[in-house]
Amino acid sequence: MKRITSLLLCALLLMSVLAVTASANAPYATYTYSAQGQVLTSPTAYVPDTVVDSSYMGVSPAIDDPRDLFIGPDLKVYIVDAANNRVVVLDRYYKLQFYITNFTNEHGVPDSFNNPSGVFVNETNIYVCDTDNNRIIMFDTEGNYIKIIPKPESSLFEEGSIYKPIACVADEYGRLFVVSSTTYQGIIVLNDDGDFYGFIGAQKVTISALEILWRKIQTDEQRAQSQEYVSTEFNNISIDKDNFIYVTTSSIEESQQQGAINSKSKSSDYAPVKKLNASGSDVMKRNGFYPPSGEVRITNLSTANITGASKIIDAAVGPEGTWSIIDEKRAKVFTYNDNGDLLFVFGDIGQQTGNIQSVEAIAYQGTKILLLDKTNDNFVVYRRTEYGDLLIRALEHDNNRQYDITIDDWTEILKRNNNFDSAYIQIGKSLYRQGKYEEAMDYYKSAYETENYSEAYKEIRKNWANKFFWLIPIAIVAICILLAKFFGHAGKVNKRTALKVGRKSLKEELLYAFHVILHPFDGFWDLKHEQRGSVKSGFVILLITVIVYFYNTIGTGYIFNPRPSTSFNIMGAITAVVVPLLLWTVANWCLTTLFEGEGSMSDIFTACCYAMTPLPMIILPVTIISNFLTRTEGGIITMLTSFAYIWMGILVFVGMMVTHDYSVGKNILTCIATIVGMAFIMFIGVLFSSLMAKIVSFVVNIFKEVTYRV
Repeated sequence: MKRITSLLLCALLLMSVLAVTASANAPYATYTYSAQGQVLTSPTAYVPDTVVDSSYMGVSPAIDDPRDLFIGPDLKVYIVDAANNRVVVLDRYYKLQFYITNFTNEHGVPDSFNNPSGVFVNETNIYVCDTDNNRIIMFDTEGNYIKIIPKPESSLFEEGSIYKPIACVADEYGRLFVVSSTTYQGIIVLNDDGDFYGFIGAQKVTISALEILWRKIQTDEQRAQSQEYVSTEFNNISIDKDNFIYVTTSSIEESQQQGAINSKSKSSDYAPVKKLNASGSDVMKRNGFYPPSGEVRITNLSTANITGASKIIDAAVGPEGTWSIIDEKRAKVFTYNDNGDLLFVFGDIGQQTGNIQSVEAIAYQGTKILLLDKTNDNFVVYRRTEYGDLLIRALEHDNNRQYDITIDDWTEILKRNNNFDSAYIQIGKSLYRQGKYEEAMDYYKSAYETENYSEAYKEIRKNWANKFFWLIPIAIVAICILLAKFFGHAGKVNKRTALKVGRKSLKEELLYAFHVILHPFDGFWDLKHEQRGSVKSGFVILLITVIVYFYNTIGTGYIFNPRPSTSFNIMGAITAVVVPLLLWTVANWCLTTLFEGEGSMSDIFTACCYAMTPLPMIILPVTIISNFLTRTEGGIITMLTSFAYIWMGILVFVGMMVTHDYSVGKNILTCIATIVGMAFIMFIGVLFSSLMAKIVSFVVNIFKEVTYRV
């Protein structure tokens, strides 16, 4: 027994040690986002491996105010040390190789940096952004001076503008792309001789209609003193192996950036990161659940109680089309694939190993990620985990079109992270490419991915249509014949009923609704004066509308309603349909009794119910049809639904005018006043409910107090 107890204690101790070790390896949460913006925890993709400071590097004096970190083609590490006006070059194991600092220029004069900010390295050259000297210095890969690339000269630069290069990259054709902190026209393009080619990628400026109008009526003096509307400047730049340029900016207004995230915009107007081609066009794919802009939920998700949109300050290109951006506010890394899908988020602000005080730059070194910590004057090395390796391997097989293997890879990922919606989507895409459309739809449905689901369904529908093409015209003709017979029967009944004396049957009153919606002036007149309808038939139409409205919420096709509301029930449908009708009836009756209206409350109620006939008549078939349409055909649903509501609105307007015997002008004023009256009644109702709740609460508290005292 003692031996078993000892073994159990040892096991518990070992588990505790492992838990502490795991926690120490990853002092932050790794997560993704669902399509609904929910945070989904994920296995750790990168864990902290080493903290590299000046002592570890063998650098003296110690690095102070590091501005940039870059990994060269040979995996060497380059750090811009601004306070010491130098570039520190480390080998792949983070040990000092040499410094780039003082040099002799082409005039034989000793020269040096002044507050350098950025560095870029390719196979042959090192480019250093000598910011406060307003130039870029070129060295060879051994740190030997080559030449100075001066400020570009062009009339496109504003007079008196200052050129302050803070980041640059060079493509394989010798073009240099420069970010200047004081230049808002876009990325500066020049060659290594300083010849200016132009600007690319300028941010779009959006001015509201009110601001445009106000500026038109301003005097020249007022316009000169008012705010200038200029493009926002970029803050960093990276380049991939295909010469596509990733640029970042942190000067977009937070409300605009977050608005683009909330609306799931695929536009680049308020995007903090862009992917530009050689001509400056943004070619970034933003096909994920949310645009790649950093944090989706801007409420606090870190230990630092930080809110607001992400402040993106750098981007780095990873393997297999992946790329990462860093959020300066939260010291987090957001990694995406080439499609714009979020793969994982990791990092946090803190003192533990792996957390960053003030992240300044990010770089990939093979399977590792390096983050520069400006506050602690060091960088942290993160190594990729088995889960991260699985992600990259899956993307590699997908890029190589090895779809069978890709399915196995993503299945393995799901075994480790069944919350990862992107994995379901990737499996669905692989199955789609193999022609397994129904299986693909199942995986898309698991991630609530309607766009790709629609494409798979389109192929199934196409195959079905090719197989049973002869049924389609037969079905269309049959439906047209049935509708023609029904309306013909309704017309005959209505003509026969017009000559009938006495009470009408419920069937006759209901069929009369089809005469009203097509002949509203005559229809509403006879509805009131010839008793062609009644409150009872109006109530039946209302009941049918409620049922159809409820069916619409649960029966709309998956593509257009992937997540039917579980909280919406028949009472919700009653509230959505009956409450507005009753408010209109009461408000209109209260007003028209004061303004010589001839309709009673029952007349108003009956007319409004008959005016609702187009809603169930159109929404019911639209709901059924929605199950057979693709995403691109959704405009049909919107058009028909809008038509139903517009038709109903016209019928309500005509019904009120005929019922009260008003002129058009007087009826317009009455309808507007009725809407105001509805708002007033709702306000009084809310106020009364609140007051009654307080009275009830007061009485209950008094009763409890008396009971307690007694």
